[in-house]
Amino acid sequence: MISETWLYEGRCHKFGDDVRHDGYLMPQQYVTDKVFDPDVLKSHVLEEDRPAFRTSVEPGDIVLAGRNFGKGKAHVQGYIALRSLGVGVVCESMPYLSFRGAISVGLMFMADSAGVSALAADGDRLRVNFDTGRFENLTSGLVRDYPPLPEELRKIVAKGGATEMLRQWWMEEQARAVA
Repeated sequence: MISETWLYEGRCHKFGDDVRHDGYLMPQQYVTDKVFDPDVLKSHVLEEDRPAFRTSVEPGDIVLAGRNFGKGKAHVQGYIALRSLGVGVVCESMPYLSFRGAISVGLMFMADSAGVSALAADGDRLRVNFDTGRFENLTSGLVRDYPPLPEELRKIVAKGGATEMLRQWWMEEQARAVA
């Protein structure tokens, strides 16, 4: 197990298939303006589809979606916002560039969870272990095991994403050079 922080327990926020980036996951203006500040972005994630999402979500909650989560041109703003809110994502599938973007910002997610959208309803209590792939619907009692991210990718997520991992590596290299 990488860390206890890989265990999320909270409310299910269920979405369907084809959750696209632009105008759904994050309003286009924040992408166009190249906003990357988590404090700004978290107030706008999913606001065009569910205006109350930001005020109803709590750390540990799970965004549950069907196929093609992050459809369309890949942008990281929505993933930055979800991560800053402490929300995990479980979906049936995710396009490659979206998958890569979620890893790069350190978002806690599982994207190879066939049939998972049929296992919970909006508002159900869920427990997801992103390290082992265990998905539990505490409301209904359903339990399924899905493949977690490969260990090497979980290491990147555990460090906070690619940029944070690179920053940590650089600091270690600088310390070695001084010593």
